[in-house]
Amino acid sequence: MSQDLYETLGVSRDADGDQIKKAYRRLARQLHPDVNPDPETQERFKDVTRAYEVLSDPEKRRMYDLGGDPFGGGAGGFGQGAGFSFTDIMDAFFGGAGGATGGGRGPRPRTRRGQDALIRLDVELAEAAFGTTRELKVDTAVVCTLCHGSGAAPGSQPVTCETCHGRGEVHQVQRSFLGEIRTMRPCAACRGYGSIIPEPCRECSGDGRIRSRRTLNVKIPAGVDTGTRVQLSGQGEVGPGGGPAGDLYVEVHVAEHDVFTRQGQDLLCTVTVPMTAAALGTTLELPTLEADIAEDGTDTELERSLSLDIRPGTQSGAETVLNGRGVPALRGVGRGDLVVRVIVETPTRLDARQEELLSELAALRNEESPHGNVQATHKSVFDKLRNAFNPR
Repeated sequence: MSQDLYETLGVSRDADGDQIKKAYRRLARQLHPDVNPDPETQERFKDVTRAYEVLSDPEKRRMYDLGGDPFGGGAGGFGQGAGFSFTDIMDAFFGGAGGATGGGRGPRPRTRRGQDALIRLDVELAEAAFGTTRELKVDTAVVCTLCHGSGAAPGSQPVTCETCHGRGEVHQVQRSFLGEIRTMRPCAACRGYGSIIPEPCRECSGDGRIRSRRTLNVKIPAGVDTGTRVQLSGQGEVGPGGGPAGDLYVEVHVAEHDVFTRQGQDLLCTVTVPMTAAALGTTLELPTLEADIAEDGTDTELERSLSLDIRPGTQSGAETVLNGRGVPALRGVGRGDLVVRVIVETPTRLDARQEELLSELAALRNEESPHGNVQATHKSVFDKLRNAFNPR
């Protein structure tokens, strides 16, 4: 190569090593084959690389300055010198030592955050509506009581890995047409931690945590429904190495009630009354949802029942809405409603006297041979047009 190496890199003859390296990085960004694949640029990239190979090596640079041949006879020695590394090209594009090959990550931390945990909790409808506090027994990972999370047996401690010298990574060198390609991979001896536990704790086998059952008190807020999750921060799995615990999520499942059906914040229930009571009217005592709480003795002042008036002539399927008797809002104020649906029960078996009395009532009401009131549920388009043009 007849061109002056200093001129090829664009530096002065008294340039120091940092200046030479910066100049090479700048040119490598412009001339690398991945950026400019044309043959002329590739040839110039090789010239720049040869110049850097010589000028970055103190011994080769001294030989070149004295007029000697640093390549040992021609350009065939490109990429074979001990001073050239593919990591220098990676530095030119990404900065730092071997940025493209994963260098500089450092050792993996032994202490990491634990995973979140999820458990299911079955509650009664009244507990979901008005809130409750339940005691839970959970099996999760906790800090090892013997090593207190260090993973090392008492009296011992982790030591620096002799293979990677605490870096957690080791270099792997391969040769290519560009020279030495240096990559980095996790150290197999310490599994990337940078340290080795020579005497693992016999209780946790070096993990820093053990499985244990513990008891928690969880407060279920009023108004929860099936699928609602209550978050308990820091009550989940303790992390490896005694790391901070994750969160515990309690997923609520509400059991079916014998009387009430929940629909959002409203409660629905059905009452069945005899035909005579629906005709004459009556008053019923309807149990409340609060009665379920009063039964367990936690609050004896709750209203156990309320009066429901059945008006005379009530038809089957009629609904009565009792405002503010439903489920409290989970995040807000107020309560939903209680919707009571009335079903009128028609007797199926009558004795002679009952049949006689009903016959007398039918005669008095002129209902001995009722024809019924039949109404069309829909009309065709033709019928609607005919009625529109021929109004009665």
